[in-house]
Amino acid sequence: MQLLCRFLFCIGVTAALFLTSCGTPSVSSGNYHVTAHRPNDPSKVRVKVSLSQQNVYVMEGDRCLMAAATTVGIPSKPTPKGNFTIYSKQPEKRSGSYGFRVLGDRIIPAEAGKNIPGRYVGYPMGYWCEFSPAYGFHQGYVHLHPRSHGCLRLKGEAAPKFFALVRIGTPVNIAESQPEDVTIGPKIRRVDDSKTPDPPLRVSISDAAFEKPSGPLFED
Repeated sequence: MQLLCRFLFCIGVTAALFLTSCGTPSVSSGNYHVTAHRPNDPSKVRVKVSLSQQNVYVMEGDRCLMAAATTVGIPSKPTPKGNFTIYSKQPEKRSGSYGFRVLGDRIIPAEAGKNIPGRYVGYPMGYWCEFSPAYGFHQGYVHLHPRSHGCLRLKGEAAPKFFALVRIGTPVNIAESQPEDVTIGPKIRRVDDSKTPDPPLRVSISDAAFEKPSGPLFED
């Protein structure tokens, strides 16, 4: 996807896989469904990220609230490791660095701050949950291999469900591996957006770039 390679971010406005947090592995076309469970105590929710497996686990103690595939940073722009907390949430965030210039009926890719005429519209990064300056979870295309510049992308409805599960102060642990890789990881269906076409530019600059869940956020 040439546009995504240029701008490093992505959105989930097209279809990919069907996934449940306790399903079986598969790569296929269609809607990407993720099962999320309402926490009993939101203060006990924890997020674990496995960089080697490209998995996100949202846990409440030993209970898995949601598990999904993610895309992590490339070796030259890695996702940071360590312990963090979610400190900023924005449902319709746009990039302040990469995006588009709108010149009448023309839309061209452009970086922010460049001396280019037209109205700047940042690349959509829906359901942004920031855990470190300029690093966050957000809606986007997911690949089988590291692809981002450090952010953690969540496909389609996985992003708004993740957004609903975490709050300001939710702990995040990012490591090369997690214990859940053995128990939950093999059940996560993978996502491969490597051949997913880029959305039309007019979609990318509109509110339609932020994909909403097709049904309820939680399955109790």
